Amino acid sequence: MHDGCTSVFTERRHAMHRRQLLKFASTSAALIGLPRSGWGQQSWSINPFSLGVASGSPTSQSLVLWTRLGAPAIQAAGLTTVAIAVTWQLAHDRQFSRIAATGIIQAAPTLAHSVHAEVSGLEPDRVYFYRFIVGTATSPVGRTRTFPASHSAVNRLRLAYASCQQWGNGFYSAYRHMLAENLDFVLFLGDYIYEYPSSRPIEVRPTTGGWITTLDGYRSRYALYKSDPDLQAVHAAYPWVLTWDDHEVQNDYAGIHAGVSGTPVADFMARRRAAYQAFYEHMPVTRASFDKLLSAHADEARIFDCISFGRLATLYTLDDRQYRDAPACSPNQRTGSNRVDPEKCESWNQPQRTLLGAAQEAWLAQKFSTMQGQWNLLGQQTLFGQRNFNTTGGTLLRSDGWDGYPAARRRLTDAILQTQLSNPVILGGDIHENWVGHVLSDYNNPESAAVGVEFCGTSITSLSNSTPERLAQQLKTNPHFIFANAASRGYGVVELTPKQLTTTLTAVTDASDPNSTAFTLAKFAVEAGHAAVARL
Repeated sequence: MHDGCTSVFTERRHAMHRRQLLKFASTSAALIGLPRSGWGQQSWSINPFSLGVASGSPTSQSLVLWTRLGAPAIQAAGLTTVAIAVTWQLAHDRQFSRIAATGIIQAAPTLAHSVHAEVSGLEPDRVYFYRFIVGTATSPVGRTRTFPASHSAVNRLRLAYASCQQWGNGFYSAYRHMLAENLDFVLFLGDYIYEYPSSRPIEVRPTTGGWITTLDGYRSRYALYKSDPDLQAVHAAYPWVLTWDDHEVQNDYAGIHAGVSGTPVADFMARRRAAYQAFYEHMPVTRASFDKLLSAHADEARIFDCISFGRLATLYTLDDRQYRDAPACSPNQRTGSNRVDPEKCESWNQPQRTLLGAAQEAWLAQKFSTMQGQWNLLGQQTLFGQRNFNTTGGTLLRSDGWDGYPAARRRLTDAILQTQLSNPVILGGDIHENWVGHVLSDYNNPESAAVGVEFCGTSITSLSNSTPERLAQQLKTNPHFIFANAASRGYGVVELTPKQLTTTLTAVTDASDPNSTAFTLAKFAVEAGHAAVARL
């Protein structure tokens, strides 16, 4: 039985998985219990699995298993220009005594010797273990799971959401605490890497490579970030569901329009294609999402999608970068984030302006009308609710997020209302601050009804310029929010039951300390059937 979010896109993905399993069936049988030959004789002077392992894109039937063979190991072995056969194994137990599926994939130099094993035909709601083998080297063992079937009753879902992990701003000690959270999956909401070295004069740890604009540059930046042991551990412990934001390409880029960081490149779309390819190479995502980009050298990758977690919840992951219009009223035609008075910007409220693009908007509205999940979680990049920065009278709104595209935001809230979407919860990142509040049907009317709730998370390491005094003033100016904090780095954990949602915000004491302790910053609850969030 298919997941509730099954579409033409996901049908094509499952078809690719089935073909892969048929292709590997005879090979898999021969692998088990037989001595290795060929590539099995390859010895390594450097560990080829230095970037760790990961799983992701989970459904009730399928998973993507990922690794990338490290460039230093490949260079030392003299294999930089050849494809390397990598064996993958998926098992029911950590000892691999009960193999569920196995196969061989050619790790090609054209894709940075990355491995994406797309495994389907799996049992729903099951824990699996996986590993990779190349020659005499065996990877660390990863743990993953499939989601419950869309028709099944589920009593609990527990996920962590995170974003914004600039290497130079701190250590990933938040992930060390996330590791102990007993999660079903991790939802990452963008800015996995940063295209520039650091936003501060003094880095906590050095970012190698300077500014990056090329495929080799993006590859080296991902390799740096993925060398972190705490990040590797969380990837190996839980499946990840991912979307991207701007820094995977360039700060504040908007669709086909370049952003504002670094020296401009002659061909921004070539840079974007390179960045998108590097994202694929380093993430546990499906080939179908990137097939046009990789096979036809097209500009587009399709990463928005949805997946059911039984009847308890439906998760939608959105892409608000690839299809958006340029920001309105940018000074001197400068693309990027600015604070704008909408009364002085004629184009601000133009009805055709979009953040998600027409196709994604239509897809999302259609999914809203057919989904059966009791809770509906929207994983997207940034703060959704209106945030007025002018605390002394008048209005100043940020042009780079939903505030800069009010007609698009209204279309989304209208779709929630028109489809009577059950228990909408919007999760975001980007702004390096925690904001918690109510999603209004009309932000021009502060008295309008709430249609859902939102939890916008802080960063893993990236810093904020806000102060407690400014946030206190902004909360008074924007009363649809009930909580804000800019001082803390960390993540959020959402736990769902049929009757209630609870969100716990965890913060590290000091992100510049690799062994930092952590504490509970705040905790909130939402009762099913009520678009109201309360602090516990």
